[in-house]
Amino acid sequence: MQRFLQYWHTLRHLKPVQFYGRLWFRLHTPKIDSRAAPSVRSTSKALVEPVTKHQTQFGAMTFRFLNQDQTLSGVDAWNDARCDKLWLYNLHYFDDLCAVGASDRIVWHKQLIEKWIAENPPAIGNGWEPYPTSLRIVNWIKWSLGGNQLTNGALQSLAIQSRWLSKRVEHHLLANHLFVNAKALVFAGMFFQGLEADSWLNQGLRILAREIPEQVLADGGHFELSPMYHAIILEDILDLINACQSWPSVVALQQTSALRDAAQRMLTWLEIMSHPDGDVSFFNDAAFGIAPRLIDVSQYAKRLGVHVQQFDSSKEIHHLQQSGYIRAQKGAAVLLADVGRIGPDYQPGHAHADTLSFEFSLRGQRIFVNSGTSTYKTGAQRSLERSTAAHNTVEINHTSSSEVWGGFRVARRAQPFAIECVEAETSLAITASHTGYQRLVGRPTHQRMWRLSRGSLTVTDRIKGELSGAIARLYLHPSVKVLKNNILTLANGQQLRYSTNGAIVTIVDSVWHPEFGKNVSNTCLVLTLSGSESVFELQWS
Repeated sequence: MQRFLQYWHTLRHLKPVQFYGRLWFRLHTPKIDSRAAPSVRSTSKALVEPVTKHQTQFGAMTFRFLNQDQTLSGVDAWNDARCDKLWLYNLHYFDDLCAVGASDRIVWHKQLIEKWIAENPPAIGNGWEPYPTSLRIVNWIKWSLGGNQLTNGALQSLAIQSRWLSKRVEHHLLANHLFVNAKALVFAGMFFQGLEADSWLNQGLRILAREIPEQVLADGGHFELSPMYHAIILEDILDLINACQSWPSVVALQQTSALRDAAQRMLTWLEIMSHPDGDVSFFNDAAFGIAPRLIDVSQYAKRLGVHVQQFDSSKEIHHLQQSGYIRAQKGAAVLLADVGRIGPDYQPGHAHADTLSFEFSLRGQRIFVNSGTSTYKTGAQRSLERSTAAHNTVEINHTSSSEVWGGFRVARRAQPFAIECVEAETSLAITASHTGYQRLVGRPTHQRMWRLSRGSLTVTDRIKGELSGAIARLYLHPSVKVLKNNILTLANGQQLRYSTNGAIVTIVDSVWHPEFGKNVSNTCLVLTLSGSESVFELQWS
């Protein structure tokens, strides 16, 4: 019965297309269309320099993805079952074609393209799944427009991939997968010309016309509520603007204007949700090294002539109401709090059970950090990283606030309510509650209040209703060390003092996951509540 309920609470949120779309996707296999490639459309303007990727190819057939090195040897290596599937996906993306120093590796890139074509027959293996196909199409086209020559064989393969993708669009997954499918179809439809190319272009544009208003919220946030995926989709939109400028007569001005408007709002959102160090905060699936940094997309936007409107730094509280995030800043202290839903009801695959969690920086140094994301592989590690216990919030009765399970599933979800922001001359106060634990015996509710001043941060947790145990966790950045007498010391030698009331503090060793495949030792302050309320205060000079 419990398993049935878990499936019920997971599936009841899905859209009809996700049911029949999945069935169609599994049962219907399109025929491979190997006709000659359409002719390439001439451009009136070269592509503006896009975001430069991290180098991932370090030898003719040697690659580093997700902090794991591997040499490609033999036909089977493209689909080696011993490798993590996400690693194999990256192998098929061809991101290195647009990476730092790519011009020095042109010979390798040409060899790799030819090898991929020869060893990955159409519709077989990881490389032909819609998501890696979409990224590869865009990367090959960018590489070509960057002054490199695709052979006739590569152009033929590109056309076959585009035809295949047009019949394998991921309507059953929706969200960011559907977005990148549409982006690839638009790129292919612009790169080639003729009736067939126009059909790809129009298919992609129709999807974007529907998905941009759906996926880009009114406050500028991407609706999956992951700062990492937000930055990825923002780069996708800037790439689309770039392509529209290269073929100005192909896409209507109105459609280009919609892309620019979305990019402007998303840039402001990303700035608000980035730490003072310029990198993303760790809410939901998030890690460094996957998405472009704020400075990269901001400079890219400027090169494209997209107006970058910085957020008002004199305003001390920014409440992104549609996204459910709050940035509070008092002097050199910055608090980022999650008071929102876990994501879109029908696609919470990148959601964590992190409701009412927060991150905190002081003078540009991260102090409190959520635990991050190191893997997408279904298993104990993935489950732990998505759990409430891996975040700076309260866990009740050893249960996560939202029922995350499998690799990308969520059953019952926490719903925030009673959100209030109060600005006073000397302090800022944020209060919020959520319903995530009301499924437990006694129907407990978690309420949290943050109070931020120029010299202190106070976090007050109240549990209303019956409970058998509540634990608040505060994960410290690896550069922050715990000394005796409740002292924290930063890398620059500055010391902070903390105190607690209503909870017993235990200092435990933990692990931070700043990147996929990377584990860094850190420390966690575990606050075991002795009653229904606890107060944690951090003070600095």
